[in-house]
Amino acid sequence: MIKKLQNRFILISMLSVFLVLAVIMGAINFLNYQRVVRDADQLLQYLSANRGSFPQPPSSGDTRGQHKKPPEPKHNPFSMMPELPYETRYFSVTLTKEGEIEFVNTKKIAAIDAQTASDYAICIWSEKKTSGFLSCYRYLQESSSGKIQITFLDCSRNLDNFRSFLLTSVLVSLLGLCSVLVLVAIFSKIIMRPISESYRKQRQFITDAGHEIKTPLTIIDANREILEMEYGENEWSQGIQKQTARLANLTNQLICLSRMEEPDNYLQKIDFCISDLVEETVHSFQAPANAQQKVLLSHITPLLSYCGDEASIRQLLSILLDNAIKYSPPQGMIKTTLEKRGKNIYFTIRNTAEPIAAENLSRLFDRFYRTDKSRNSETGGYGIGLSIARAITDAHKGKISVENKDGTSLLITVSLPL
Repeated sequence: MIKKLQNRFILISMLSVFLVLAVIMGAINFLNYQRVVRDADQLLQYLSANRGSFPQPPSSGDTRGQHKKPPEPKHNPFSMMPELPYETRYFSVTLTKEGEIEFVNTKKIAAIDAQTASDYAICIWSEKKTSGFLSCYRYLQESSSGKIQITFLDCSRNLDNFRSFLLTSVLVSLLGLCSVLVLVAIFSKIIMRPISESYRKQRQFITDAGHEIKTPLTIIDANREILEMEYGENEWSQGIQKQTARLANLTNQLICLSRMEEPDNYLQKIDFCISDLVEETVHSFQAPANAQQKVLLSHITPLLSYCGDEASIRQLLSILLDNAIKYSPPQGMIKTTLEKRGKNIYFTIRNTAEPIAAENLSRLFDRFYRTDKSRNSETGGYGIGLSIARAITDAHKGKISVENKDGTSLLITVSLPL
C-alpha cells in the first residue's frame, strides 16, 4: 500500500512538472515562431511596397543629394539596419491577372533560378493564397494596377534557428524531467517514511491486539462450557457462544488482512490445478445455497494449472462465494466461471443483486464498508471480506474489479497472471 502511494505521488509530481514544462516550452517556441513569421511578413511588406526589392541608395557621385537625406518608403521598420539589403535573400515574380509570367527578379538569390521562381509563383497563384510558406520561403501576394506581384523571402536561416532552439529546449526539458524524477524518487522516500512507520505500527497493533484478544475469548468460551455443564444450555450461554465466535472470526480476519498487506509477505507459491480447487470450493457451497433456495451454477475450464499460494486462493474463492450467497436475494442465482484468456486466468462470479450506486461500487473493497441494505445481523458479515480478497489478489500481482452495469446483478472479476 505504501509503495503504491509512493508511486502515485511520483506519478502525480512528474505529471505536474511535465505539464508545466510543456506549457512553458510550448509558449516560448510558439512565440519564437510567431516572431519569425512577423519579421518575415514585415520585410515582405516592405519589399512589396518597393516593387519586390530594396530601394537603391543614392549614388556617391550625385552632388545634388549631398545635403539632402533620400526619402524612405513609408512604414519602413528596418531604417536602422543598413546591412539588411545585403544579408537578405529574396526574389519576386510579376504576373498578369490571367496568371502569365511578365517579370522575374532573382538577382538577390543564388539558390533559385527563373524557371523555379516561375513555378513557385504559378503554384501560389493557382491556390489563391495571399501569404504563407512554400518550402523555406515566406511569400506575399499583392495586386496593383492590374498586375499580381508575388514576393518570396528566404527564411531558411531563421527556420533553422527556430528548429535548433526547439530541439534544444526539448532536450533540456527532458534532462530536467529526468533530474526531477531522481529527486522526487529520493525525497518521496523521506516524505513517506512517517506514513510507512505509522502504517507499520498500525499493522503491528492489529496483529498484537488480535493475539491478545484471542486469550480472553478462549477463557470466556471455556467458562461458558463449564457453566453449561453445571446448569445446562440456555439463551444466555448460546448468546455468549455466538458472539465470542463472531469476535474470534473477526479477529482472525483482521490478522489475516494485516499479514497479507505486509510488504515482506511471503507466499508459498506452488503449481496446482486451480480448476479442481474452484470446483471443490463451489461444491462446498452448494449446500448453503440450496438451504437458502438459491441456484449456484458453475462453468469451469478443466485442467487449468496455476502457480500461487493454494491456501490464499482457496480463501479468496470462499470469500467471494460466501458474499455472493449472502447478499443475493431469495430465489437468486449465482454463476461462477473459470477460464484462461491470453496470459491470465479469469475467475468471475455473478449474482443477482439490488442496484448499487456507482459511488458505492468503488468502496466495496474498503474495510468495514457495507451498503445500507446489508447492515443487519442476519448476514453475519463485517465488511472486511472483500478487503481480504483484494489483498490476496494484489499479493498474486492480479486485479479484482466489480461491475453493476445492468442494475440487476453484481459481477466480480479476478484476473490472475500466469
